[in-house]
Amino acid sequence: MSIPSDTLCFSKKPVTIEKEYKYGGEIRIKQVVENTDRKPTSVTSLAKDLNDYFWYRRKVSEGTKGPIEYEFTKRRVTLSRGGLPYRIVWLVIKRTIEENPSYSYFISNAPKNTRLKTFVWLSGMRWAIEQCFEETKTELGMDQYEVRKYPGWNHHILTCMLAHFFLWHLKIKLGKKSTCHYAIST
Repeated sequence: MSIPSDTLCFSKKPVTIEKEYKYGGEIRIKQVVENTDRKPTSVTSLAKDLNDYFWYRRKVSEGTKGPIEYEFTKRRVTLSRGGLPYRIVWLVIKRTIEENPSYSYFISNAPKNTRLKTFVWLSGMRWAIEQCFEETKTELGMDQYEVRKYPGWNHHILTCMLAHFFLWHLKIKLGKKSTCHYAIST
């Protein structure tokens, strides 16, 4: 999932302790980070502080002017919510190969043993998914639904996606130039 560049995280999960305080005559307990020097940092500052040694150049696809390449890295980080540790995830960072690179940030809840190669492949899937939605909208009427509740909407979308998947496989099996004539017998 793509995230904004100002998302806060901890590079190592900090230790939290429970602290008591009084509010309105009541004693309450809240979680605080034990070491106050450990503040969450933005994913942008984390990415810019990484040594070039940790970046891996990968070809994403072939473009009209040659291969499209980016540099990738991944890190296990703890997301921050309200200054406290929230959830441990993979942070995948993609940067362009130029003098002043631009960065893209993604998080994933994939298992610990997931390879960078898998994340690189998934980062390139966005175009294929958008293409599928576009074709399904224009050719199969995915955008022509008139439903009032989620189950009806879900049924319509799934039916359109399955029809697209079926037609795509049929096209591959028959080839682009072959014609298919079905005889309907009565």
